[in-house]
Amino acid sequence: MTHSIAGAQIDKPLVARRDWGGAFAALRKLMANKHDTEQVFVIMSALNADEDVRLYKRLLTSRSGGQVAYRRVELAEKLMDRTWLERFEPDTVGGVYRAFLDATGYSAEGLAEISQAGASDMHAEHPYVWMGRRTRDVHDLWHVLTGYKADEHLGEASLVAFSFAQLGGWGWAAIALASWLETLPGGLSNPQGQAIWEGYRLGRKAVWLVGEDYEKLLGERLVDARRRLRIGTPERYFAIPQAVRATSLGQGKEHETTQALLSA
Repeated sequence: MTHSIAGAQIDKPLVARRDWGGAFAALRKLMANKHDTEQVFVIMSALNADEDVRLYKRLLTSRSGGQVAYRRVELAEKLMDRTWLERFEPDTVGGVYRAFLDATGYSAEGLAEISQAGASDMHAEHPYVWMGRRTRDVHDLWHVLTGYKADEHLGEASLVAFSFAQLGGWGWAAIALASWLETLPGGLSNPQGQAIWEGYRLGRKAVWLVGEDYEKLLGERLVDARRRLRIGTPERYFAIPQAVRATSLGQGKEHETTQALLSA
């Protein structure tokens, strides 16, 4: 079925069936190559069938979510505006995000392009699809808010666990679980696995970040924003040396449980 929404074509139902086979195929590719970011969006599209609907309805009931939904700001457009980003002081969320972009070479535009490859309907003019873009565009901002490094395997895995706690959805759950299972060769006390679990717990304790007014949030001092949003310090994560955090989870070993999951 094709839906026409304000000039944009959606070639599938807004609430589609979950594609478990496609998700596990993408998950295998992602676990084989953690830099294949496109597979993340393939997994999300396959498994988070009705999550944007649920998140949008929750947004409308949150403290300032009605105003956020009414304004429907496209965060990617704001975050690609270097002149706008330059206005923020170095110690603000916006200033630290600007430094993050300079250090990593990442961009909101690049993230949007990758997501479009994984889900063809991302540009549609519809509130639910806008919610999907919003949860995509806050990803790198959440790196800044939480402190998890974007260029590390463990940093991404821990933020995925944090995101699952914040957003729910089978897509985030599948990636977080697969990442955690990769650490099991070292036993349940493996520091990497504990850091991923810590990310989930911190996500549960934090304020629901999707409902925040990010234009205002970027002007807050980072330390103040973390305190207000109840984002705790990932102590187990930072206790692991950076060189270890950057290596493949489980030090390149694949646990038999992970193999069974990915070959289903």
